[in-house]
Amino acid sequence: MIRWPLVPHPATPCASVQRLDAALAHGPDGWRLRYTLVGALSTLRLPPPADRPRPTDGLWRHTCFEAFVGTADSPRYAEFNFSPSGDWAVYSFAAERQRDDATPTGPAPRIARTHDAHALQLDAWLPTGALPAAGSVLGLSAVIETADGTLSYWALAHPRAQPDFHDRAGWTARVPDNRRP
Repeated sequence: MIRWPLVPHPATPCASVQRLDAALAHGPDGWRLRYTLVGALSTLRLPPPADRPRPTDGLWRHTCFEAFVGTADSPRYAEFNFSPSGDWAVYSFAAERQRDDATPTGPAPRIARTHDAHALQLDAWLPTGALPAAGSVLGLSAVIETADGTLSYWALAHPRAQPDFHDRAGWTARVPDNRRP
């Protein structure tokens, strides 16, 4: 697995989080993303597991983990949101913040969550059909909500004065070929 640390936006620190990172393993059937959050989980607002996980809009308003996937030669990209509840969202964009009617097709992401008092691990599998063929640029991020409702924004990099996960300057991870391990 390739692993990257996520850092809080300077305007939204969160003392409850000691460490947050994302990792990627890719193979011919898709990607497995793993987000690991270490800290005082009892001070965070984490949604309980859903009985029947489903596509849900607005997950970024609470604790959720995200992946933005595009290629260097096109303004098009996809956004994937994964809630610790197991709910997910997938969006397609023609350019920065310009939603496209075409939603990536294929099987739904599979999400698994494990946790104890000090660590939460969320694994999300993305099928190959939802990913670009090769040369992906990747923005990995998370929104962390504390028990009092305060939001903290984490990403590979924060190029703007305000948190903005859609800004490609923050998509610093590269995946050379998505179709081969």
